[in-house]
Parts: sequence; structure tokens; C-alpha cells
Amino acid sequence: MRLTPRLFQPASPCVRYAVLQCLALCGSLWASMALAQEPSDPLALQPSPVLSEALSPQQRREAPVFLQGDQISGRSDLETVVQGDAVMRKADTVIHADRLEYDQPTDQARAIGHVRINRAGNLYEGPLLELKVERFEGFFQQPVYHFANGDAHGEAARAEFQDENHTVVFDATYTTCRRLPGPSWMPDWVLRAASISLDNDEEVGVANGAYLYFKGVPILPVPAISFPLTEKRKSGLLPPTFGIDNISGTTLAMPYYWNIAPNLDATLTPTLMTSRGVDLGVTLRYLEPSYNGRVVADSMPGDKLRGLDRWGLAWTHNATINSGLPNISPVGLALNINRVSDDNYWRDFTSSEAFLTQRLLPADALASWSSGPVSGTVHVLKWQILQDPASPIVPPYDRLPQLTAHTGQSNVQGFDWALDGDFTQFEADRVLTGQPNAQRTFALAQISRPWLAPQGFITPKLQLHAAAYQFDGLLADGSQSATSVVPTFSLDSGLVFERESTFLGRNYVQTLEPRAFYVYTPFRNQSNLPNYDTGVADFNFASIYSENAFVGHDKISDNNLLTLGLTTRFLDPDSGSQYARFGIAQRLRFDPQQVTINSAASPAQSGLSDVLLGAEVNLNDRWTLDSTTQYNPLTDQSVRATVGARYNPGSYRVFNAAYRYQRAFSEQIDLSWQWPINDLWGDRGRDMGAGRGQGEGRYYALGRTNYSMDQGKLIDTLLGVEYDAGCWLGRVVFSRTQTSTSTAVERWIFQLEFVGFTRLGTADPRATLTQNISRYQNLRDAGGASKSRFSNFE
Repeated sequence: MRLTPRLFQPASPCVRYAVLQCLALCGSLWASMALAQEPSDPLALQPSPVLSEALSPQQRREAPVFLQGDQISGRSDLETVVQGDAVMRKADTVIHADRLEYDQPTDQARAIGHVRINRAGNLYEGPLLELKVERFEGFFQQPVYHFANGDAHGEAARAEFQDENHTVVFDATYTTCRRLPGPSWMPDWVLRAASISLDNDEEVGVANGAYLYFKGVPILPVPAISFPLTEKRKSGLLPPTFGIDNISGTTLAMPYYWNIAPNLDATLTPTLMTSRGVDLGVTLRYLEPSYNGRVVADSMPGDKLRGLDRWGLAWTHNATINSGLPNISPVGLALNINRVSDDNYWRDFTSSEAFLTQRLLPADALASWSSGPVSGTVHVLKWQILQDPASPIVPPYDRLPQLTAHTGQSNVQGFDWALDGDFTQFEADRVLTGQPNAQRTFALAQISRPWLAPQGFITPKLQLHAAAYQFDGLLADGSQSATSVVPTFSLDSGLVFERESTFLGRNYVQTLEPRAFYVYTPFRNQSNLPNYDTGVADFNFASIYSENAFVGHDKISDNNLLTLGLTTRFLDPDSGSQYARFGIAQRLRFDPQQVTINSAASPAQSGLSDVLLGAEVNLNDRWTLDSTTQYNPLTDQSVRATVGARYNPGSYRVFNAAYRYQRAFSEQIDLSWQWPINDLWGDRGRDMGAGRGQGEGRYYALGRTNYSMDQGKLIDTLLGVEYDAGCWLGRVVFSRTQTSTSTAVERWIFQLEFVGFTRLGTADPRATLTQNISRYQNLRDAGGASKSRFSNFE
């Protein structure tokens, strides 16, 4: 007898369960509609177990079995045979076959001919399947498989299902290369193994007796290797990395990742350097509810380059400690420790962590707390200075310790006020600094009364800066202490005008924003005060409207000046986004400046200052221009200038250019780019989405050059090529970094990335590319849309 396709439920308990599920869903919908009618919370929603992402074991066990096919025969509650386009469904498992036999008492299914099984998105196809459906135990003969996570696939002689999350495939292959039509197709890379165990609980695969083939050539024998099925962390050997540079020679690293606990892991990295010896690196990360941190350490005994034992340590730690006091917030603790073995570490370990390749290494601890409007900190800071005889550094002062307090309020009867206090013990080598160490205490009181309106603002402000010093030696005038009290008055004001305008057929809202800022600070003689933390503020659009020409608290500049500025903006009338901004500002100094940062510095004279000119233009989504110029109208020359441009017409296409000039100091051109080379012959690629590249078979040019025009040579250079083959990526990059006027580090960076499996070559060159090329995009980014059981329905 031939039947038309229909659904069949072999067991009455299953029917009852399906009816109950239907009633539960209807009840949930009715409750949601009833709640939606409540005026107190019209948007209230109730969760429904029917829509939960994961099925519970009870739901799987009680889920009904649906059978469909051309012919169905059998005995109720015993066995069922379906022939012709047979389909069996239970929970998130779907089986297709030419013939399907299901024995209900044992929950045993046997599928024959063109068998296809979909288990939560993982697909298996082959000639024969025997399976206990609920326990998902059984075997599959000669399966071809495709996994939802990672888009990987392969084939095997046999697959054994141990349970719903554990499968072993024998004489198996594994690849992420897209299968192409035709019997002669071979993947660019494939892992061939005697067996592959797939553990979906741990989201890891383990291959035994395996070889990694690339372009048909075995390149990596792996008697036993584990690899991730998702981005979940797992313990095991990471891919080896290698590199070449002119200091260490050829380097080979074999990192091991140890997933100690969900909140604790470590990476151990022994590295062989042919010109220097063996280095052992350790990275430890920890995360707790009240604290977290990261430790990076490395050790190289008997470095042949310097004949020394070399080491480096970087430790960051953040914690929150309950104070146990009423009305006192938890105490925040932050540690940042950076130390290395010797002065040449920064130039010999250029591939180490960035915070260990600098010449000033801080070690500091900071504790902070607050209670209402009052807050305070305790700070301890000690520097390690890596000296170079060719370019010595005057050491900054250690702070042993620094105590700060702050309190203030806004809009108290229209007034804003604040009070800051600081006590610091400054210590450094007096032979190098040329001045005594000291204890400095200062207080800064400020009060202002802002009047704000849509059409403008005006803010008068008073502040008083008082400082006292106690030195550990005598000053030039024979004193061992000093004090300073400096008052300041400022008046900041501005207006905002708007009008509608049209340019090049586009509508804009144009603003005109004049601003006037006056500051008066009377002269107080501070020439006898040493300098511990004060420097000259950079001359820009932020500092030109500030009260003090210095940053820090040892010197307060005397001022009697007026700053006038004008800014105009072009805004989108609908979104408010800014298309362009142009600004100009200049100071008029009524009295010459007398307080300078030191005796060698030249004070500012009365009259007009240099003019600041700034412009930022967003021509469209592709072009961005930015420029700032400091212009001297007396000499008719630019003192400093920075001009930058970015062309970013789409994904993986960016070109950055910058020109930086400072008269009598430097003049540089900086270029960086990422661009598909295929554009040269008209292959424009296609939008594959974020982190997916622009299609297979495409090359990308990468680079950055920093050229010094005054020295007539390249300072830093990075040139490279990336190739996207779809299931694998290739990268070759040359990097040259200047470490002094006469020395540079040159490195070759190689990487072969087998997408969804592993990487071979230099340790992640993408970090170097991201650091050097603004808006660089990785050809493959981890993550993406999560897999849902509702998207796997057949």
C-alpha cells in the first residue's frame, strides 16, 4: 500500500506530551497578551521554555518521534518501517534515508541508502547508520561530515557515536576548504589521521597518527594533536612560531597553553635563538570577582649576545578591597610592575611586550577610595631608567609616596567648586638631576559660576595655588624650604550662531562659534624653586584656552592675556554628524611673561602670539582630512604643522598619509596602507562581511614608511603582502625599526594560517600590522554570529 507523505506518532504518551506542549505554548502566549494589556507595564514579556536555546535532558527524553515517508508499516508501540524518502525527527535530530527502521522499545533506528543525519547542525551522510536515537549511540559507515562550528568537513571509513557530544571517526580527514564540484577536487590543506575524536563538551578535537598536508605535500607530522572546534580555550601545544632578525638570528618558539581553570590560565614559551641561546617566557592570567591581573616574565641564562643572564618582568594587578567602614567605598588597588635585567634589554628584545621595550620602566602601586564628594589616593612610583651613553636620560623623580585628596561639587546655588591637595616625596639621583630631593605639599582651590544657554556661555573662575617645599639639601640661596602662593582669575565666554546653508547641492547647518578667554595671574617669583614634575604645555587648541602655560605644580606662569578664537562647523541637518570644522585662535599678551620653566627657557613677550589654524574635513565616507598649523605672522613662517589624510573607500582598503613639521627639529612624512593588489587588474572583490576578507584568490599590499626629510633617510619601515585563499592565509612582512641613530632591528615575519585549525610561522604578525597601519582589518576575525538550534531545522 502506498501512502501520501504524512506525520505519524507511534506512541500515545508522545501524543499526550505534544498536546501538553501545545497547551503550554498557547497558555504562555495568552499570558503574554494579558500582561501586555496591563496599563502598569505594557511591554512586559514572559519567558517561554519552548523558545529556550538548549534542550534539557528531560525535554529530549520526552520529545515525540515523527516519521514520514512514501510507505509506512509496523506495529503500534513496537516497530515501524518507513520506505521511500524516509524521514525521522526527534528533538534536534533529523534522519533521512531510503529505508528507515525504528524499534521503539529499544529506541534503535537503522537507516539504509542515502542516509543523512542532522544533529544540532552537524551533518553526516553515508550508506548505513545504526543509532540509539535518545542516547545518540551507534555507528555510521563511510560517512561524509560537515560541522556547524568552524564550517569544517571531511570523510571517514567509519564514525562511532559514543553519545550526543562525543564522536570518533576512523581513517578520517578534516579541512575547512570549501568543497568544489567534481570528483578530482582536492582541498588545499587537509589533516589526515588514523582517528579523530570530537568532543563537543570541551569543544576540542584530538587527532592521532596524523599528517597535515598542504598542496598535496605533507608538511607537519603530528602523532597526536588537539585542535579547537570553536574559540573556546583548551590546554595543549600551540603552533610553533619562527622568525628571522639581525640580532637573534633564526628563532623557533614552541608555546604551550595551560587552561588551569575557567578563571586562570598560563602560556609557557621556550624559544631557541640561534645567535643567542634559549629564552623561556611565561604569561599568567587570572580573574576573580574582586581582583584580576596578568604576569609576563622571561629568562635567558647566558645570553651569547651580551654575555649576561637576561630577564624581564611585567605584572599588572587590579583589585577591590572592602574597606569595612560605613559610607566609605571599597578601596581600589592597582599595581603595575615593570623591570628588566639590564640597560640594553629594550633594544635586544624588540619582539617582547611593548611595555618592556621602553627606556623608562615604571613600578607603581595605587590605592584609591571615596566617600561622597571626597576621594583620595596613595601612590608609590619608582622608575627603572635604561641608560644609553650615546643619548642619556635625565631620570624622572620617584614618588615615595604621593598622597592626594579631592573634593568638590557642581551647581551649588549655580556655583562649581573643587579643592585638591597633594603631598609627594620626590627622590632621584642628585648627581644626575642637579637639584636636591624634596617633600612638596600643595593645595589648589577653585570656584566658578557658569552661565550656560543654547546660544552661548560665560564662566568666571577664581583659583588659588599654594605650595610648600622641604628640601634634603640647601638651595642656591642657602635656604632649605620654600613656599609659593599664586592666585588666578579667568573669564571664559563663547557664542553659538547657526544658519542653514547649501554647498555642492548638499544641505548643511553651519555654525559660527566665537570664543574669548581672558586670564590674569600676577607675577610671583618662583625662580628659586626646583622642578620635579612640571613641563611646558603643548601649544594646541586645548592649551590655548587654559590658565597655566605649564603642566605640573612646581611653576605657575604669570599671565595677563586674552585669547580670541573662532570656529565654524558644517553639520548634517538630520543626523548632526560633522562634515567639516575650521578654527583659528591667537593670544594677545598684555605683559611679558616672567616665570619660565628654567633659567635657559625664553619667556613669552607681550603682543600677539603665533596663530593656531585647524581644519578637519570629512568629504564623504571615504575621505578624511585633518590639519593643525602654528604660524608666526612676524616671520611669515610655520613653526609647527601637522597635516593628515585618510582614504578609506571600503573594507580592506585604506591609505593614510601624514606630514609633521617642527622648525629646526624635525620634518617627517608617514605613509601607511592596506590595499587589494587585485584592484590593479580590475578584480574588485566582494563584500563578505566583517572579518571574512573580500573573496578567495586575492592579494593585499601592506606597509608603512616613516621618512625623515631633514635626515634624508627612512626611520621605520614595514612592507608586506597577505594572500587569502579562502581556507588558508599567507603573510610575509619585512620590518625595520630604528633603535638609535646608528642601529636598527630588521625582522622577517612569516605566517601560514589554516583557517579554523592552526597557524604556522611568526607569532601573530597581525598585532604588528594593527599597531603600524591605522584602520588595518584582519582577513579573518574570530567570532561571528552564534549558531542557534532554530537555524538548523530541516
